[in-house]
Amino acid sequence: MKPVITEFDPSDYLDSDAMIAEYLSQVLAAGDSDELIRAVGHVAKARGMAQIAKDSGLGRASLYKAFAPGAKPRFDTVVKVLHALGVELHAQPVHG
Repeated sequence: MKPVITEFDPSDYLDSDAMIAEYLSQVLAAGDSDELIRAVGHVAKARGMAQIAKDSGLGRASLYKAFAPGAKPRFDTVVKVLHALGVELHAQPVHG
């Protein structure tokens, strides 16, 4: 009998504001813009894409496309989704 392997989906574990904030903070700290887009998509999925579409004023289908692997959504789309998620980005100086 072969073991059943399921694909890991981060959205299954993003069940609190604290978890979401930590996840996005870690991704931002890594500095990979493609990973940030994927992470925002995972958070939107965890919160419910239909609700994020409603809160952001964007279409649900367009959100799925915008945050699909390899997608390059416009910055204003990302900002609208972050706002709908109740997430703020902050800048701070990097200390070397």
